[in-house]
Amino acid sequence: MVRLGCPEFKQITQMRSLDDWQEGMKFLGIDLGWSSGASGLCCLDWQDGTVVLLDLQRQTAIADILNWIDHWLPADAPGLIAVDAPTLIPNATGMRLPDRLAHKYFGRYHAGCYPANLGSSFASRTVAFGQSLGDRGFQHAPTIAPQQPGRFQIEAFPHPAIVHLFELPQILKYKKGLLADRRTELAKLHQLIGDRLPHLDPPLNLAMSKITLPAIPHTGKALKAVEDQLDSLICAYIAAHWWCWGSDRNSVLVDLDQGYIVVPMPHLPG
Repeated sequence: MVRLGCPEFKQITQMRSLDDWQEGMKFLGIDLGWSSGASGLCCLDWQDGTVVLLDLQRQTAIADILNWIDHWLPADAPGLIAVDAPTLIPNATGMRLPDRLAHKYFGRYHAGCYPANLGSSFASRTVAFGQSLGDRGFQHAPTIAPQQPGRFQIEAFPHPAIVHLFELPQILKYKKGLLADRRTELAKLHQLIGDRLPHLDPPLNLAMSKITLPAIPHTGKALKAVEDQLDSLICAYIAAHWWCWGSDRNSVLVDLDQGYIVVPMPHLPG
């Protein structure tokens, strides 16, 4: 298979338009508020072998989030949505297998995820959200044929993705702690997104992007808003990375029956 970022693909596109099968592919990242509160939303667009930032915002009501999705991905438009929330929860009690494996493989980075079961206070909200995406034709994609158009959804987990994509020894701790410490850690993520994602594959093309990354604020409420947005951007990038490379450069913790999480593998230079 010819990869989109390689010279062979550029030669092919001189003869064949992206309109044939890839143009219009978008990647949405949703840092879903599990129980309540606002959700971070990001839209990336596939353009000439890169991903371009089209939108970065927050919405609170599920209806507003779904309206936002419908705006960027109307019926039959191709796209992949990555949600940071457990949208598949088969277990009545205890912990999902993907949650246990996240602790096993990423605990050393302080990146274990929150356990989910059908008795969890957030379960009805997150599962219903996944079902709403399914009703719109976004099928769960724990396996995928790379670089093929369609309407897909996956579960993402930003913390291990950040560790792997940016080759970090542990997570960036911008979610808990003193405000000054959280701001410092979120500023690191902001810089890594701007400095490193443009050099990965697929590259984030900030030069062609319609908007810029938000500045890092100094107050707690405003900092949380930017945190949600940057997390959603990482989710959207996970979606693009999964679509481009599939299992070649991503790991999938478990499967459709037991729930799953897609995590990019550590970046390999060259």
